[in-house]
Amino acid sequence: MTASPSSSAQAAREALAVRLQHLRKDAGLTGKELSAWCGWHPAKTTRIQKGDAPPSDADIRAWCAACDADDQADDLIATARAVDSMYLEWRRLHKDGMRKVQQDWNTLHEQTRVCRVYVSNVPPGFFQTPGFATALMEQITRFQGTPNDVTEAVAARIARSRFLYEGGHRYVVLMEESVLRYQTADPDAMRGQLRHLLAVMPLASVSLGIIPFTAQRTVWPLEAFYLHDDTTAVVETLTAEIKVKQPRELADYAKAFAGLAEMAVYGDDARALIRAAIDALE
Repeated sequence: MTASPSSSAQAAREALAVRLQHLRKDAGLTGKELSAWCGWHPAKTTRIQKGDAPPSDADIRAWCAACDADDQADDLIATARAVDSMYLEWRRLHKDGMRKVQQDWNTLHEQTRVCRVYVSNVPPGFFQTPGFATALMEQITRFQGTPNDVTEAVAARIARSRFLYEGGHRYVVLMEESVLRYQTADPDAMRGQLRHLLAVMPLASVSLGIIPFTAQRTVWPLEAFYLHDDTTAVVETLTAEIKVKQPRELADYAKAFAGLAEMAVYGDDARALIRAAIDALE
């Protein structure tokens, strides 16, 4: 697994490594003795104990057997899988296409009461039109070289917009003005997308702020992130989806969101920026 840029994932990996190290010590085994029992090189034990190498299910079972702690194997395996899910490369997530990932996102949104979103590149999925989503997903599929199930993935993504109209959900969205100006799709699809933003702005479930190019920055432009209630932040990088759950980092994302919100314009001023972007396409 690629080293995560998120300290949440690294901290969780290190905590698992410490648990395994404690098992070894409690069993009275040296690293060399455990390695011999498991049938692998001592360097592997060192890497696992430092959190540099994620142990497989088989590794954990062998480790627990060597330490006479078979009863802890299932719990440790579950922990290791949870750590692994904190940093997932897009190519791994999309190895069978994008539809399944979109459906998983829908499940997360269904469970979220308040979703705070910051985007600097494209509108969030629940705001996207079919034409825009199709253009974007085709680009992603070509770039990643993953199976093309764009039609099915777009349908799953568009289905997420139902949460804008169902009770119990609120979306607080901040967009850089660049999102309005990047020509991610052809002019017709871009016009349709921008007009759709105007259409959803009056919804009771939606708060949309736009950060103008001319805003005095107190927070620099960031990668897109989604704050689901106060429990999880999902960060989107070029290569991976990162799930942040560590309270300290969640607080940092909430602080950044608050700073970005102060730079944004809302209501008629936001609509004027959207209309200006539409006019630029005429």
